[in-house]
Amino acid sequence: MSTEHTARVAASGRPHRPAAPGSVPAPADRHGAPVAPAAPPTRASSAWREGDDPGRREFVDVGPLDLEGGGRLPGVRLAYETWGTLNAAGDNAVLVLHALTGDSHVTGEPGPGHPTPGWWASLVGPGAPIDTDRYFVVAPNVLGGCQGSTGPSSIAPDGRPWGSRFPHVTVRDQVAAEIGLADALGIESWALVIGASMGGQRVLEWAATAPERVRGLAAIATAAQTSGDQIASFHTQLAAVQADPRFAGGDYYDAPDGEGPHVGLGIARQIAHQTYRSALELDERFGRIPQGGENPFEGGRFAVQSYLDHHGDKLARRFDANTYVVLTRTMITHDLGRDRGGVDAALATITAKALVVAVDSDRLFLPAQSERIAAGIPGAGPVRTIHSDFGHDGFLIEAEQLGAIVTEFLAEV
Repeated sequence: MSTEHTARVAASGRPHRPAAPGSVPAPADRHGAPVAPAAPPTRASSAWREGDDPGRREFVDVGPLDLEGGGRLPGVRLAYETWGTLNAAGDNAVLVLHALTGDSHVTGEPGPGHPTPGWWASLVGPGAPIDTDRYFVVAPNVLGGCQGSTGPSSIAPDGRPWGSRFPHVTVRDQVAAEIGLADALGIESWALVIGASMGGQRVLEWAATAPERVRGLAAIATAAQTSGDQIASFHTQLAAVQADPRFAGGDYYDAPDGEGPHVGLGIARQIAHQTYRSALELDERFGRIPQGGENPFEGGRFAVQSYLDHHGDKLARRFDANTYVVLTRTMITHDLGRDRGGVDAALATITAKALVVAVDSDRLFLPAQSERIAAGIPGAGPVRTIHSDFGHDGFLIEAEQLGAIVTEFLAEV
């Protein structure tokens, strides 16, 4: 309850209700305003670990994986979720690929094993644009992730978490693992491979690596090659995590609750979140309004500072710092044209019918990067643009616009 709300109640003239005998007074700040109880300490890592409730997750072992940059993972397991039924012809499968801090829980309520609701429920489900009464939808947790797939929080062959020893993986490596998942599920080709942001990078890599297995693709708010500006932003996020003394070089999994690298991860998220939202939204929503009960001239925060602090803390309570580092490095090295004669040559090899979507206010993956993708893929139409005041996160927020675009595209695939 805010101090503003408390003042309104006091001014209403309602009688004060005394505490019950023997009760402990509610905590209050120095002005007498109630203070929310402290949240429980955050685990050193909020990764899903062996022994945790699997929820809707299923698992498949895809075997050893030789990595593009050298080295080898002796065994790779992917966690995934599915909805709908694969038809007899096997031609109704859709692959949904998540962004940096997403996971396999695309749609569905929170519950055991899934502390948050599905992140794209507006797009996937019965009667939704990707209708699970019609399509068999598969959503894996990415290689290097922290929600059941092999990643730095996973147990290495020596019985200890990989931690700092987890190797660098590329988008191409992640797709190689997902090809193994498709093989295990008996899916020879996808009616649609769809994803946004980091997920969109994997969409493009799928279509270039295995063009015969992708009949339709939707690359949303993404790029075929990471730009210098994006690398700069990602670099500062890595620096924030790695500068946290509690990161311990990546070997912090035995730390007690509350002693993980939460400060560094939270700062990284704050840096990133500024690129996820637009300047217009932050100015109109927060402007220079002080946070309730705080005075910026006495060390207090403006409301936008509190907003960023909240998102930093929220991520630390559901994610893993090492995974943030691994996946951010993956995005830094993303280049569809590597060893393929350049980006334009790689895009020209894609045979799928392609939907390319940009968000007009996106300041992370610029609309010009979507234009390059659409211009390079022979089966792409003009870029479809989502109009949004919210920036990059428009692909999550503008459900009605994106849903209509995807529905129209699926009718043509």
